[in-house]
Amino acid sequence: MHILTLLEKSPNEVLSSDYLAGSININPVLVRKEIINLRKHGLVASKEGKSGGSYLARPAKEILLSDVYEAVRQNSILGQNKNKPNPKCIVGKQIDEHLNNLSNEVEDAMIKKLSKTTLADFSKKFN
Repeated sequence: MHILTLLEKSPNEVLSSDYLAGSININPVLVRKEIINLRKHGLVASKEGKSGGSYLARPAKEILLSDVYEAVRQNSILGQNKNKPNPKCIVGKQIDEHLNNLSNEVEDAMIKKLSKTTLADFSKKFN
C-alpha cells in the first residue's frame, strides 16, 4: 500500500526504487521485489534505465484495494499448523478444517470490504 500510495501521489513521475525505499525505510532490493510482484498483477508498470522507475499501470480510481490484497496476500489470516496435530485428539483432528473455514469467512468479508474502496479513495487520506 505504501508503494502504491506514493505512486498515486506522483501521477506524472516515475519513482525510483531508492526513493520508494527511502520513504518506507527499507532496502531498495525489497522494494524491487515487491514492484515485480505488483507489475505481475498489473498494478504497476516500470521504465528501465538511468531515469527509470515505477508508476501506476492504470488510474488509481480503477485499482480496488481488494486487487492489492489479492496481489500481496501470502498466508491464511489465522495461520496454519507447521506440524500435523494428533489425529487422536478431539481438537487436533479437526483444528485445521475449522481454522480454514473461519479464515475463509473472515477473508471473504475483508475482500468484500476492500472491494468498495479504490486506491484513489485511500490516497485521499494523505495530505
